[in-house]
Amino acid sequence: MGKVRNILETKKTGPVSIRPDNTVFEALELMAEKNIGALLVMERQQVVGIFTERDYARKVILRGKASKDLLVGEIMTSNPLTVSSDTSIEDCMACMTDKFIRHLPVIDDERLTGIISIGDVVKYIIEDQEYIIGNLKHYITGI
Repeated sequence: MGKVRNILETKKTGPVSIRPDNTVFEALELMAEKNIGALLVMERQQVVGIFTERDYARKVILRGKASKDLLVGEIMTSNPLTVSSDTSIEDCMACMTDKFIRHLPVIDDERLTGIISIGDVVKYIIEDQEYIIGNLKHYITGI
């Protein structure tokens, strides 16, 4: 099984972030523009939280609050779980499944190096299994 770095090497774009003093509405606009489901919340080049579609649905809409009046820092998930580039894909899948989370920031030497999603992890696992199956078929059939 591969490592987080294998996923990051294939990603075409880096992580997208916002500040905790931006409004939730601004965060939603950025997420829609980039077609993503989560933003890292950064302050002084440090990850202080993550803002996701779930945060919006559960902490804004369901509570009857207004996204133009609410700051990201008020509803973000503080101190999100993180992984490093050396973390195995298996461990990421287990963490995401056990904790019911869809995004993991990647931190190496106290610096943000990327973010991976459950979609990234599933895609990697499927491609890895297809590769293994192809090699086994070739080994068995000799073709």
